[in-house]
Amino acid sequence: MDDDPIADLSEYGRHLSSLTSLGAPTLPAATPASLPSVGAGSGGALQAIRDDLGDCRRCRLAGGRKTIVFGQGNPDAGLMFIGEAPGADEDEQGLAFVGRAGQLLTRIIEAIGLTRDDVYIANVLKCRPPQNRNPEPDEILSCQPFLERQIGLIQPRVIVALGKFAGQFLLKTAEPITRLRGRMGEYRGIKVMPTYHPAYLLRNPGAKKDVWEDMKTVRALLG
Repeated sequence: MDDDPIADLSEYGRHLSSLTSLGAPTLPAATPASLPSVGAGSGGALQAIRDDLGDCRRCRLAGGRKTIVFGQGNPDAGLMFIGEAPGADEDEQGLAFVGRAGQLLTRIIEAIGLTRDDVYIANVLKCRPPQNRNPEPDEILSCQPFLERQIGLIQPRVIVALGKFAGQFLLKTAEPITRLRGRMGEYRGIKVMPTYHPAYLLRNPGAKKDVWEDMKTVRALLG
């Protein structure tokens, strides 16, 4: 691997591909029955969820955030990425994964032959926790109905859970990401691949090999 933890992953992916080719909530938790009765992946329906979220004051994070980071991408995406929470760059811009970890996520997406416009990206939390601390259980519960509705409308074929909190949320488990990583699970009939968060890869570039193995599995599932 190079010294640059952002630029090398797609090159690594292309190399391996060539070898392979050779051989406190005020809304109830969403349920399938409570999801809006509109076409799956409807951009207008996603906007309706954002409108329901409003200027959210459902938990303590509202007092310190600059911007709600709802999520963005293709409303008809076959692949969805869910991370933990917005960071400083995301809080400033109102978009998910736009900082250094977001640049690395872009490389990961490109390594399987897609672009960010092809996928949908969101987080478990929609507001930045102070000093990027871990999400608290009540904060996750406050955001849960909105994320569940997003997933229900997009209906991706595969979800990549980036890091501990996304993996535990989707798979309803307390297992650490080191045990979850690479083990395919399901969320309401949707395949879920838990893997390391891009921010972890920036600190531990050697783990990119594991993420690439996970993404090869995801690519195969997408056909």
